[in-house]
Amino acid sequence: MKALVLNGIKAELKLEDVNIPVLNSDEALVEIRAAAVNHRDWWIQQGQYAGLKFPIILGSDGSGIVQKVSGNTENKNWIGKEVVLYPGFNWGADERFPSANYKNLGLPDNGTFAEFVKIPIANLFEKPAHLNFDETAALPVAGLTAYRALFVRGKLKAGQKVLICGAGGGAAVFALQYAVAAGAQVFVTSGNEEKIEKAIRLGAIAGANYHDDDWAEKFQAKYGSFDLIIDSALGKGFKDLINLAAKGGTIVFFGETAGAIPELNGRTIFSKQLNICGSSAGSPADFKAMLDFIEQHKIHPIIDSVIALEDGETAMRTMDKGNSKYGKVVIKVK
Repeated sequence: MKALVLNGIKAELKLEDVNIPVLNSDEALVEIRAAAVNHRDWWIQQGQYAGLKFPIILGSDGSGIVQKVSGNTENKNWIGKEVVLYPGFNWGADERFPSANYKNLGLPDNGTFAEFVKIPIANLFEKPAHLNFDETAALPVAGLTAYRALFVRGKLKAGQKVLICGAGGGAAVFALQYAVAAGAQVFVTSGNEEKIEKAIRLGAIAGANYHDDDWAEKFQAKYGSFDLIIDSALGKGFKDLINLAAKGGTIVFFGETAGAIPELNGRTIFSKQLNICGSSAGSPADFKAMLDFIEQHKIHPIIDSVIALEDGETAMRTMDKGNSKYGKVVIKVK
């Protein structure tokens, strides 16, 4: 089969002929129709991720058709079904957090940037009927991260005021779509005016450019405080989120692209009774709940671009800092 292979740190992805995976017990062989790129893939390529090994086929997101299964007779019911892959392994019994053995598809196990991938039967979920393969491939990592941040950690309710930071990235765009569908009053931040306008077209009420001087104070003076804030940057701007949060409000973050949190004024946090929550990925139950929500509201993922498998390195470069993409970058496998 054809696969995009990463052979070393900062090496380009190369299209190579590799062996079709051999199934172990209770696994499925899925013919991949589409995959999607995540920042996780970029960090691995840059050598800034734990547990590196080479060669490796990257890719945690994927949709396709089940071609073969192993194990009991019931597993054969999956053959021929159109599926989306839950990208995590070994979440564990506690829904609050993943187990010490949790891992993701695409490292250490070969991932979806290939014509075929093997995966446990338990990781198969039926593709939402209203989505095509490209849209479905965009869902797993970013869609799940946004769903857990909003509804599990953030406990979003209809009518609440929500601020989505960094609108434009895959998870942030999903969070915007979900929050609008859930009946929240949604606002965004971005460093790009065009991305703010796109967010407004997707249902946001207004947006702020975080490059502007005193943006947080001006935004709060105009629109008030926020019940829930979703962030993936941290860095020195995190103090602005503490000030923007309403009394009893919640801040959920799932990344630190702007670096560590600097010293904060603890008095503001405890006097406002704020909840500051970390979040990442999500359990199989979260994944099923996300798919049900997407089906219920007929949400279509926002696709920035679709790139052929042989041009996989081009897809990876869309993750470079400063790129102006909006939504998910999908790799068309077949």
